[in-house]
Amino acid sequence: MNNKSYLIIACASIVILLSMGVRQSFGLFQTPIAQTFGIGLAAFSLSLAIQNLLWGLSQPFIGALADKFGSGRIIALSAIAQVIGLLVLANATSIWELHLGVGVIIGIAGSGTTWAVLLAVVARNVPENRRSFFFGLTSAMGTGGQIIIAPINQISINTFGWADTIFMLSVVLIIIVPLAYILRGKAPNRSVRQEAADTLSAALNKARKHSGYLFLTAGFFVCGFHVMFIMAHLPTYLTTELQLAAWLPGTAISVIGATNLIGTVFFGWLGDKYSKKYLLSTIYFLRSVTMAGFIAFPASEISVLVFCFFIGFLWLSTVPLTNGLVGQIFGIKYLATLGGIVFASHQVGSFVSVWIGGWLFDLTQSYMVIWQVAIVLGIIAAVLHLPIKDKPVSETVTQPA
Repeated sequence: MNNKSYLIIACASIVILLSMGVRQSFGLFQTPIAQTFGIGLAAFSLSLAIQNLLWGLSQPFIGALADKFGSGRIIALSAIAQVIGLLVLANATSIWELHLGVGVIIGIAGSGTTWAVLLAVVARNVPENRRSFFFGLTSAMGTGGQIIIAPINQISINTFGWADTIFMLSVVLIIIVPLAYILRGKAPNRSVRQEAADTLSAALNKARKHSGYLFLTAGFFVCGFHVMFIMAHLPTYLTTELQLAAWLPGTAISVIGATNLIGTVFFGWLGDKYSKKYLLSTIYFLRSVTMAGFIAFPASEISVLVFCFFIGFLWLSTVPLTNGLVGQIFGIKYLATLGGIVFASHQVGSFVSVWIGGWLFDLTQSYMVIWQVAIVLGIIAAVLHLPIKDKPVSETVTQPA
């Protein structure tokens, strides 16, 4: 690896840190925005739900554009669109403008500045035998944004108000535009592994017929289900159902973020040394074990923090391994597209768990059923990854003499 490769990794990490840091801060704005507009929390929550769903559904298309026209253009345009979305939010006078700015514009635009596109850039600039590690390192920066930007936003909201804070975030995101120039480029027509798919349609056709790709996509649905259920509903579960201390939810989320930094890099490193599919199976199984242990024993502040430590370690450790496995099987030429489709499944899982979790709680005044569903889904995902055929597709077809 040369200095340019390290520069690209650093720039990709900064883009993910800024983009995800902004996204993961929106929960802090719910109460002040609701008070300003005289609306319930559900209204702004709907904006966030729309954002997550559109983020996932648009990801394959944004990824395809990055594969075709180059990542730099897409990253720059996406950053500019996110700035516009934030400005719409900062100047909003109606709930529909909230949905437009936070939900629609930022939801779609964010697809160009997060994992699917950025990890494809990283893949093109690192050796294949170290790809998983650098995927983990870059992915972990998403949590870095959560740890760094969210506390700053909280202080800014308390000091300057939510609208001025949103405006300042829009200024910060402009930093991404010059970084996009460094991240420009697209995969060559023939990659280092001589990709089996020469066209996007051929790559999509191979993926559609590859059972392992379908299993991987189904597994990432479960990942999204787990992550967003816990992120969205753990605070209410702790304070409303378990009646634990008011300080605990914020601390719990911080613990998850901190241990995720370690876990994502660690599993990315392991992915260069051991089978990615078996590591993914292990992660999903351990998630189920961790959740089962959490709800099986009496709850306390200590048990919650222990749970958050372990679940955080397993939190986004699936991201470098999942994207790495897609690249390993299909190559890197259309990684942004094929990885984007898998990520779309993740976001559908996120949307389902957030909505179903709230609906079941309103119905039963308990989260027990959704915890049980999450545990069962984790076991199913663990099993689904075992039969994945992870050899490159170019090695599974007969080559002419």
